[in-house]
Order: sequence, then C-alpha cells, then structure tokens
Amino acid sequence: MKRHAIALLAALVSLPCLVAEEGATDFLRVDQDETATRLQTAVTRYEKDGVTVELVGAVHIADQAYYDDLNKRFEAYDALLFEMVGGEHLVDGEFPEPAEGEGEGDPVLEMIGNAYDLVSRFLKLTDQKSAIDYSKKNFVHADLTLDEFTKLQEARGESVLGFAFAAGAQAAKDGQAPARQPNLNRMVTAFLAGNSNAIKMELIHSLGQGDDLNAAFAGESVIISDRNAKCLKVLGEQVARGRKKFGIFYGAAHYPEMEGRLVKEGYRKTGQEWLTAWDVPKPKKKAQPEAGRKNAA
Repeated sequence: MKRHAIALLAALVSLPCLVAEEGATDFLRVDQDETATRLQTAVTRYEKDGVTVELVGAVHIADQAYYDDLNKRFEAYDALLFEMVGGEHLVDGEFPEPAEGEGEGDPVLEMIGNAYDLVSRFLKLTDQKSAIDYSKKNFVHADLTLDEFTKLQEARGESVLGFAFAAGAQAAKDGQAPARQPNLNRMVTAFLAGNSNAIKMELIHSLGQGDDLNAAFAGESVIISDRNAKCLKVLGEQVARGRKKFGIFYGAAHYPEMEGRLVKEGYRKTGQEWLTAWDVPKPKKKAQPEAGRKNAA
C-alpha cells in the first residue's frame, strides 16, 4: 500500500512540470553543485509594441522562499494573469463556502488539490494555493471557468486523469520517458525514515528531465491548448485596456505551446532568468578516518 502511495506521489509531482522539447526554450531545469541540488523554474520575457509579457513557470509545491519571492515580483506587474480552473469564484483570494444546496466543485480537481496538500506537507514544502496571495488587486483570472472546463472536456471526451494516463502512455510508446526515474525502493526507505530530502532527491531529476516528454502533450486538449487560448484571450483584453507589463503564472507544461502562440502574435523573446523552487541540500560526506586514508594510500 505504501509503495502505491509513493508511486502516486511521484506521478502527481511530476505531471504538471514538463518543459520544452530539445532545441526550444526550457522552462524548468535542475541545477546542482557540491552543496545542493535545485529545481529551478524560468521567468521568460517577451515584448511587442511596448508590451512586456513574462511567463512565470509555476511549481505547485515548493519552498516557502520561492513563493515569497514570487509574491514580491507579482506586485510589479500591471496585471498578473493566473491559472486556476474555477478561479472565477475567488473572493478576496479565497473560495467562499458553498451555500446550502449548491453543488461542489469538480471532484477530480478537488482530489488533486488535496493530494498536493498532502504531498507538500510530507515533503516539508508549501503548496501554491496556500502561499500565493491571490487577493492582490492586479491579479486577473485567466483560465477556464469550471463550467467551460467541464463542457469542453465532455465535448472532447477528455478527463484530467485520462489525459495524464494517455500522455504517459504516449511518452512510453515513443520512448520519451525521462532517463532517470525515481527509485521506488529508495523512496520507500526514505518514506519510512521520514527523510523528505531523500525523497525530493529521487523526484527532482525526473522533474528536471521533462524535455522529451513535451511531445506527449502535443495537439489540441482542454488541459493545455484550450486553457492557453483562454489565457491569451484575457491577455489581449488587458492589452486593449492600456496595460503594458504582464506576468502569466501558469504551470510550466503550458509554456512550450503558449510560447508558440505568443510568437505567432508577434511577440519576441528578450530575456530569461531562473528561480529556485526546491533547494535540496546534499548529504555531507563523512570524513575518512586517518587509518583508512593511510591504508588507501
């Protein structure tokens, strides 16, 4: 049972954090040195006719310091366009309690949200919804409404879990799985020992090697292309209102396709910087005993 839980943990963390195919822009990477391994997400800048758009890659569970940095950065935008299916219902950054007799949200989306909360607490990370201040006045919902999302999925015969399984199956069929998969035995050992850093070290390279998986998300879908189209529709409406400096805060899996849409609309990439979402310290090497060093010599 615990092995199944660990496998689900790996799948949930990995799914939304894919990056561009080889030769295209990277939106997620792993950086490391002797002291730490870091999962980093990009802030990629595009410009057109005096309008600046920055694609800020979201990692849905991360270090608190990462979200603190983002909250400060978001203040500088004329408008921060954010993803959240059903986010049209936010009031002062929070979802109101449903009135008696009103329906609940999508059960699968709620299940995934609850899973992120569980995983973030186990890995001693923070979940995005808790850490980002969605009450800011410059935040603009730029995603499908829950009603739009549900109707589009019905029309396409698509579901969140079905899309995830189909993408994974297509990646495996095309030989596009990451070169380094999490080792479930080591993850179970770390789980039983309560070693969250060891589990993160098993996951982090899979997250950072998503380049070859992007092809699995090619084509039309509600999860990626329809939501991207809605986001850029809102961007156009905000530009028409005279706003000039924008941030778009979406999962990194959206950005290869979204970048293509921006380029077709005449935007030009002008810069990129990297933010650290996970900072995982490496275990310190034990000093070799003096006798051991002499014998080795």
